[in-house]
Amino acid sequence: MAEAKKAMTKSQILGALAESSTLNKKQVGTVLDGLNALVKSELGKKGPGVITIPGMMKLKSSKKPATKAHMGVNPFTKQPAMIAAKPASTKVGARILKTLRDDIKL
Repeated sequence: MAEAKKAMTKSQILGALAESSTLNKKQVGTVLDGLNALVKSELGKKGPGVITIPGMMKLKSSKKPATKAHMGVNPFTKQPAMIAAKPASTKVGARILKTLRDDIKL
């Protein structure tokens, strides 16, 4: 049986990006930290809530309102059950852009 492939670690990603560019691993790490900070500011409370990483993906945040506790039906036993209240939250969704989707044939 063939051995399953494992996802790359952060160090392996930095090394691969450093090989394909003129930057060293430390500089690539700084670029990724900058990208992380940019995404946080764009998706945060004061940002527009959407950011497109050219050629790769579009990230969008959406606010989900709080829900009150209410009666519902347990899907397994079909008996009435109390569904717990949930606090408001912010969800982030990612959409792969067409160029990347065509390249990896999803």
